[in-house]
Amino acid sequence: MSICTALPPTIERHELKYAIPTRLVQPICRFIETYCELDYHSALAEDNYYLVNSLYLDTRGYEFLQQRQYGKNGRFNMRVRCYGDQGEAPYFLEVKRKRGFTGTKYRSVATRDEWPAILQDPGYRVPEDSSPKDRQNKEMFMRLAHSYAIEPKLLTQYRRRAYASVVDVYARVTLDISMKYRQQDHFSLASNGDMTSYDNETIYARDMFTDAAVILELKCNVGEVPTWMIDLISTFGLKQLGFSKYLNSMLVARLDDGIGYMRGDRMSQHFTYG
Repeated sequence: MSICTALPPTIERHELKYAIPTRLVQPICRFIETYCELDYHSALAEDNYYLVNSLYLDTRGYEFLQQRQYGKNGRFNMRVRCYGDQGEAPYFLEVKRKRGFTGTKYRSVATRDEWPAILQDPGYRVPEDSSPKDRQNKEMFMRLAHSYAIEPKLLTQYRRRAYASVVDVYARVTLDISMKYRQQDHFSLASNGDMTSYDNETIYARDMFTDAAVILELKCNVGEVPTWMIDLISTFGLKQLGFSKYLNSMLVARLDDGIGYMRGDRMSQHFTYG
């Protein structure tokens, strides 16, 4: 089993995010283990965390980032993802649309020979033996990439502990730690040990300090929020927030270098695109 086969090519789901302190990780894990089990890759990892690398793509003027910054409903972003510390294939080409609390992810798989040829080689064609869904999503990725003239902007990396429900058709819980970033203008997903951490607690504050340094995300089918998720939120007093790894790491990189989280009015005054 691989991460490729573990997730469907297209999925629509509710996505709720929370910033929590490290001290709540184990209590929350104990709570959800009544309803969930570690996913395949977390179960294989020695400490139950596996490495996720995501290369974010954007227009020259950072149009996707601006849509996220100002909360546009119906926004989308584009990224390429791989797993492990070498930045190697398979690569997962993703277009993620967001409307309200509902996210729709379109995912296709690229081999070592296909990435980044899919964007750089004018003669590239989707392989004939691709599944219909993979072909459809890959062709959509290519159309958007070319119409928006996207460029590589930012590589993010974090360690993830993931759970899958054993009592629901679809429900997942993920906990992300050790978040890092690197601004870049090339297509490599290898970290090379030169990335900057941005998981200090001040990043998630709103004009105050907080001890939150872990991003908890609850995911489930639209209209099918499990009762145990509602109980989890209530039991631990979780307060939902909007959190984008692309936006937050770019804010840290280009605004205040991690000293504090800038409010919206300061963002508009100091963030220069392009």
